[in-house]
Parts: sequence; structure tokens; C-alpha cells
Amino acid sequence: MFDWLFKIPSALAESAAPAADAGAATADPSSPASLISMFLPMVLIIGVFYFLMIRPQRKKDKKIKEMLANLKAGDRIVTIGGIYGTIKGLRDDSVILTIGHQNTEMIVARWAIRNVEEITVENEGELLT
Repeated sequence: MFDWLFKIPSALAESAAPAADAGAATADPSSPASLISMFLPMVLIIGVFYFLMIRPQRKKDKKIKEMLANLKAGDRIVTIGGIYGTIKGLRDDSVILTIGHQNTEMIVARWAIRNVEEITVENEGELLT
């Protein structure tokens, strides 16, 4: 019943066999063109990853390292936990902060500083209603 359907692929294979033999002699898998067409997509993917992910992250890391290296006493900072404070003193890998209107001292790791605030809050100790 469906014999005609099963004969189509075999007929196509028989008619394509002479053309495939002729094409196999000209297409060498070790030719430079085939190697380039194989490695070009991988090189493009690596390039896209570099420019979209690696390079921006390196720039961000460099900016953070520069910010942490330039800390000084009196800077107003925010920690990664959301604590606002003023730097009282610096150590090698930690920072002494004063927090709140009672000037409570707190020691935090230097890497835990998110950013340095540009503006100072003059009414830090006052409760705003």
C-alpha cells in the first residue's frame, strides 16, 4: 500500500550517489576553508562573551578596588548590609565605623563596603517625623 512511499528515498539515494562521489573528491574536510567554517562560530561566541560579560565585570572590579583603596577617615559609607556610617579608622582589611547619634563603633570588613556616599547627612542623629 505504501510501497511507493518507501521507494522514494532509495530512488533519491541512487540518483544522488554519483553526485556525492564527485563532490567528495573536491570537498576535503582538512582544507583551510572547512577548518575556518568550523572554528569561526566558536571564536565569535568567545568574543561575544568577552565583550558582554568578562570585560564589564573586570571594569567593575577595578572600580571597586580603586574605591576601597581610596578610603579615608571621615568618609561616609554604606555597607553591603545597608548600614550607613562614618569611617573613624582604617586597618589592613577592616574599617572602624561610627554609627548613629550615639557614635557607636563597629568594625566591618573592608570588602563589605558597598560605596562611599558623596553627600553627608547632617541630621543623622535626629529622628525625622
